[in-house]
Parts: sequence; C-alpha cells; structure tokens
Amino acid sequence: MKHTLTSVAALCLTASAVQAGGIDRSGQSIGVIYKPGSYAELSFGSVMPEVSGTQLVNIGLSSAGADSGETITPYQQFSGALKHDYSDRFSVALIFDQPFGAGIEYDAGTGYFAGGASAEFESSALTSVARYKFNDAFSVHGGLRYQRISAEAFIPYITLPAGPLAGTPYDVVGEKDDGWGYLVGAAYERPDIALRVALTYNSKISHSLDINESSALGLGVSSSTDIDTPESVNLEFQTGIAADTLLFGSVRWVNWSEFDISPAEYKTLTGLLAGDAGSALVEYESDRISYSLGVGRRFNENWAGSVTVGYEPQNGDFASNLGPVDGYWSLGVGASYTKDNIEISGGVRYVWVGDAETDVGPFAPAASFEDNSAIGVGFKIGVTF
Repeated sequence: MKHTLTSVAALCLTASAVQAGGIDRSGQSIGVIYKPGSYAELSFGSVMPEVSGTQLVNIGLSSAGADSGETITPYQQFSGALKHDYSDRFSVALIFDQPFGAGIEYDAGTGYFAGGASAEFESSALTSVARYKFNDAFSVHGGLRYQRISAEAFIPYITLPAGPLAGTPYDVVGEKDDGWGYLVGAAYERPDIALRVALTYNSKISHSLDINESSALGLGVSSSTDIDTPESVNLEFQTGIAADTLLFGSVRWVNWSEFDISPAEYKTLTGLLAGDAGSALVEYESDRISYSLGVGRRFNENWAGSVTVGYEPQNGDFASNLGPVDGYWSLGVGASYTKDNIEISGGVRYVWVGDAETDVGPFAPAASFEDNSAIGVGFKIGVTF
C-alpha cells in the first residue's frame, strides 16, 4: 500500500491547473511533505480553454447578438518541490508554484462591446514547509510563503463619450511586487490503512503594486494599488479501501469576497460613467469552495492509475468580463510508471465550465457565456534519493 500512496495519490493534482473560482490555479497543495525520504519533483501543465459568449443588449455602437469569440487564453503551469527528512520526526519541503493567474483577450472587429480588451495577472510563489510528527498518528506543519505578482489590463470600452480625450481606451500596467505570508496546519494518519487527513490554512498576502494608468481622464497617471491575494483552507484526505486501491480527495475554500483590484483612475472613470462611487477593475461577490474525489489503483509493481472528479458550484453572481466563468464539473484520468527511484506520471482533465452572465455599468446582464469547456494536460517526474 505504501507504493500506492507514492505512485497514485499524487495523480490527484496532475493536470488540475484548470481555471477555478476567482483566479485560482495551483490549489496550493503541500502534499509533497508526506513523501517518504528525500524526494524531488518537477511538474508541467497546459490548459486550453474554450470560453465564448453572446452579447445580450445594445451597448454603445455594439449590438445585441454579437459573439465575443474565444476569451480566456491558453496557459501553462510550472511547479517543483524538494523535500528532505532530517529525522524520523522532522522534515522540510521547499515548493515552487504559480498559485494565481488570469489571462483574457477579446478579438477586435467582432462587434462585441469588449472587443480588443485584454488582461493578465501572473503570480509565482516559493513556500518553505516544516513538519513535525508527534507519533505515527499526529503531526503539525507550518511555514512561510514568498510571493510575487504582476498585473496589466487594456479596456477600450471604458472611456468618456465627450471631452478632449474622448474615446481614449483605459490602460493600466502594474509593476511586479513581492509579499510574504504563512501557512499552518495539522494531520492525522493511520499507516496500516493508508489513511491521512490534513488541514492547512494559507494566509492572505498583501501587495502594493506601482502602476501607470492612461485613460480619457489623462495620460500617464502613476500611483499604487493594494492587492491582497486571498486566504484559504485546504482539507486533503486519502484512505485505502481495498488491496492496492486508494480513495483520495480534497476540499478547498478561498476567501474571494475579500479580493479586490481598484486602480484609482479606473474607479474615478467608472464612477463618472455610472454616476456613482465607481467600481473595481476585478472583484468577486462570493467565496468559493471546490471539491475533488478520486480513486487510485496499483496494477503491478510499475504501473498505477487514477480517476478524479472535480466540482465547484455556481454561485449565480455576475462574473467579471475579465473572467466570465462560474463554477465547473471536471473528469480527470491519470497514469503513473515507477522504476527503481524514478516516478513518471501524466494525466488529462476535461472541464465543463459553468454558465455565467457578465455586467457592465447599468447593463446587467450584458452578456451570457454558455456551454464552455477546457482541457488540461499535465506531466510530472519525481525522484527519491
């Protein structure tokens, strides 16, 4: 069963970097800390979304019925980890991942109100995790996370209808910024049945991006914008259910309702257009909870496989035009080949993206996004030494 633990449970995350609630991507798992002995791994994932929508109302010169074209851009995910046992009770891991991200690009010339708009949010994080085992059943873990983010957006439909700079599109570029956070948690295990339940809290990380905005209100306005990537809680579990067969899964809560990107010029401009206090460039009304459940099976000394189902419920809120999705269902399959101290795994995941509606100014809903999907593929190589 120990071979099953090391060869199958890791497949839960293979090819899992598919757009989830907010701008969640990696899931911030620390499962590598439970690998036996000294261990290193590298992972690569590629996600190919197919997300498009239809305009519902006339907005300016853009008419109802216009097709948005493909919106969310394909992206890749990289991660790596190094773990070492300093004793039979104390171990440390160093994890690199890309926890949050977004990329969207609307084709110009489609007649869609957001044609030509684009936005990108990038992040990378380096996490140091230490684990202490009180005995074979109970352990605690904690650590620090260093994170770097950057963001930019070009939104031509946010402009003034009159004035010396009328028609000037809104554009913002944010410089890279660093921040620190922490994580803490505990786990319960029963090695005889391959049972493990681990709970981890990830703190928010505060950033202050130096930005430059240009819009119909002026050109080259420099300021700073505060962004807090959200706190979250991960519950990860696994248990043996038969010889060489493992049941595994996770529950992840993310505090997206506290996430907000509000550049000063953008808020002022949208306030003038709507006659109110203005709106955020990106914000979410509700938190998100995502679930996964899978079964892994060892076929022989070398080969193992898994099937995983993922789910994130729709919340019914208006989605951002810079991320027009609302929940998902997913189905993933993976396989692992182990030879001596080397393990190679791969998988594919198909995602049924939840239908969403977006709003813009007084137009609610402004567009509908239905029957969309994404495919993610992932590969991992791990070495025990």
